[in-house]
Amino acid sequence: MRLDDLLHALADLTASEPRHEALATAKALRAAADCDFPAQAPSALSPGILHTANLPGHPCARLIHDTHQWLPWADSPIASLQPTDLRAIKSVVTLLGPRAPLPSETLLFGLFYQGPGSYYPLHSHNAAETYTMLSGRAEWQAGDKRLTLTPGQHIHHPPNLPHEMRAGPDGFLAMWRWSGDIGFDSYRMLPDPDA
Repeated sequence: MRLDDLLHALADLTASEPRHEALATAKALRAAADCDFPAQAPSALSPGILHTANLPGHPCARLIHDTHQWLPWADSPIASLQPTDLRAIKSVVTLLGPRAPLPSETLLFGLFYQGPGSYYPLHSHNAAETYTMLSGRAEWQAGDKRLTLTPGQHIHHPPNLPHEMRAGPDGFLAMWRWSGDIGFDSYRMLPDPDA
């Protein structure tokens, strides 16, 4: 199936971020919008993903709900670097990247789901990263800044900024993008002062 509507909507939202890398990501998403996606096996977290995507939120969330069966939800590419229990709370779709359905050697882009009330511990990486909330709610810490993100809001992490997030009662669905050093070698879990 072609996911033109979803990819164009994600590109439009990405282009609203005032960064050159965001515009380049949006352009790559639009250019690849005619790519065919095969049907995928459901993720163990599919019921939660579908519930959260169906909540009131950004229109992209509803498009994700409607195209769920063609999106390759899986463990994140860095799952082997994380505690095993994190695999049970989150799922990732990598749409754009070196080994993604939409090829790019310099950019990573995808979708992220985190289950209700779950906590993703403090971590950092060399890549610059932006999350944009699509549905649900999350308490976020990025460096010294603490905030609550709701649909349509985004947060940008410069390279190596420690960050963590706790999902609200319905979990959350977001899109993410990486630029700069998009390799996973620098990804590290950090000592958590709240643990």
